[in-house]
Amino acid sequence: MADPYNAEVLPGTSPAIPLVMWGASGHAKVLHELTRSQGYHLLAIFDNASDSPPTFLGVPVFIGSAGFEQWRRQTTLEGVCGLVAIGGARGRDRLDIQARFELDAVTPVTVVHRTAFVAETVTLGPGTQVLAQTAISADARLGAACIVNTAASVDHECLLGDGVHIAPGARLAGCVEVGDRTLVGAGAVVLPRVRLGHDVIVGAGAIVIDDVPDGLVVYGNPARIIRPHAQT
Repeated sequence: MADPYNAEVLPGTSPAIPLVMWGASGHAKVLHELTRSQGYHLLAIFDNASDSPPTFLGVPVFIGSAGFEQWRRQTTLEGVCGLVAIGGARGRDRLDIQARFELDAVTPVTVVHRTAFVAETVTLGPGTQVLAQTAISADARLGAACIVNTAASVDHECLLGDGVHIAPGARLAGCVEVGDRTLVGAGAVVLPRVRLGHDVIVGAGAIVIDDVPDGLVVYGNPARIIRPHAQT
């Protein structure tokens, strides 16, 4: 039976772009589907969990830093690209792993799903992932290793720091500022000109009407401070 994930390049077509990903769970499946349609060929998966099963047929899984070093020793490919397939409130992990990729000459790539709308004046940082049915409007600026997840929207002139995750269905109104490593949970809404600090978690379905300082967890309608974020 043919391997559906690692088909050979057909005569007359462009060669596939070699790709590796760090993270072996559901987000990796989403990114793999996206990247396959854009001409990437997945070579390997890395994950910190020692019991991570093979995620895709024929694609080896290497465990942790030791596994990454093993893979680097045995590959001679140039021009390998990388994506960090880690979602949730783990922006710090995404940034650390992306930096590790860059040190080892694995180039972080920015990917945009074919169904997403991204205005011409938008800036997307390296390693940022724009998933299906999203919208990013004029003059928005996104930092490195951000995720704009399924059906989320980022309106005009929003500023997103590094490692930000806008979860499925979340909505940022115009001129919102989001600090580094912040998570805006599924279905949450942030009203215009609100500033979210660094390392903030906005709970699913929250309505944020006021600025939120660094390192806090908020949820509710209107959103209220619940506790400090444990990772800060």
